[in-house]
Amino acid sequence: MAESAVKAGPKEAAGARPASEGAQLGALARAQLSGALRLVSGDVAEEVERLCEAHLISAGKVSIISLEKIQHRFGGRWVKRRDEVFGFADKVLARRLGRRGVSLRVSDSDFLVVQPGQGRIAGQAACLGCLQEIHSQFLGDASHAVREILQVTRIGKGRLEAQAVDEAEVEGFNLGGNLEFGAQAGSVLAAFDADDGSGQRLLNRWNPFVAADGRTLRISATLEPVYELKAFTRIGFRMIRRVIVVETGEELSGRQISALATMDLLRVDLATIIRGIDRLRAESGGEQQLSLIVPVSFSSLSNPRGRARLVDPVREAATLVKLGVILEVADIEGVPQSALLEVTSLLRPLSLLVVGRLAHATAGVMARLSGSGFQALSFECPHGQVGEAEFLGWASATIQAARKVAKSVLVYRAGSMKRAGVLASLGTTHVSIDAV
Repeated sequence: MAESAVKAGPKEAAGARPASEGAQLGALARAQLSGALRLVSGDVAEEVERLCEAHLISAGKVSIISLEKIQHRFGGRWVKRRDEVFGFADKVLARRLGRRGVSLRVSDSDFLVVQPGQGRIAGQAACLGCLQEIHSQFLGDASHAVREILQVTRIGKGRLEAQAVDEAEVEGFNLGGNLEFGAQAGSVLAAFDADDGSGQRLLNRWNPFVAADGRTLRISATLEPVYELKAFTRIGFRMIRRVIVVETGEELSGRQISALATMDLLRVDLATIIRGIDRLRAESGGEQQLSLIVPVSFSSLSNPRGRARLVDPVREAATLVKLGVILEVADIEGVPQSALLEVTSLLRPLSLLVVGRLAHATAGVMARLSGSGFQALSFECPHGQVGEAEFLGWASATIQAARKVAKSVLVYRAGSMKRAGVLASLGTTHVSIDAV
């Protein structure tokens, strides 16, 4: 038989693709396994194409927040828990991004985030702040959340190509500011670290800083006397922070402050302590107070580098009072018990008392704080015109619930000595009188 003019190639299995196409598919598979290739659900593909304009992608303004770590931790429970996770993530993204960005769930593990008005690093840092809150809620640990943030580099049919962000750059922005926002971005840290030539830090200066959303924010702190009710003696002052939008003069509410980006909350915390120390020195008249209540955000304390930034100013404040400072941890609602316990344990050596500050002092919220390590809980009296009967009903239920969780209960802005007496009879240990 004549030998064939064409040498037969290797036998392929039925349905096999050409070797070149197989290599291409292998590359795609490796990209997907490495996280560089993210699949997009068909029902949102058109919306993704509309949002991911080429100039936004090239500018690094399109990101992916991955929930794969939570998905893997839940394992077989993921199917039952995913709606809860997605719902919480949607709320966090809507609250933190506001009108600055758009988010869209594109798969069973990924959220797409587009922030046209943000710089690349600022936008990725904003994504990190969102994911840290989500990780804290479901994992109790947000220390490696930055690894789950990706930058979209290309959009294809049914998929997104992405790359890891620069972890040090993004985390550094979250903690210390970035030149993208100009010289003022790091002004809080500059004010804290400054030296007047005598070796002493300058704690009596604060310049407004530019926040991640582009607004210029100014921080001020006032002092309010706090009394121990058993002997009705003044234990010192509590710092009350105020965050003001320079352009409009608007003062941010507690909810609006909590919604600030992580790095901005750290700046607010540092600035509050700096301004509070300055105010204490100016108003004490040489008299040394027993203690000082210092407010600090949980998000600042939950990050090791955030805690490191706060140690020195807290110690500085402690040198100005006789007994030491009382640290009051804000924005604790919804934080897992394990995460709170880790933070409160770390604060014990720095603080006379570790206080959990509640924006909404309900029985349910307080019950979830049991075992979190707080030695005291604090909250304000109801605002506005509240009748005596209504006040008594609120105080009875709220203080009873608080005493089940902590030995000490601090109630602020009672408004009158009469109400302070009522609070004392119900088990409140400390109070401030000033009305709202």
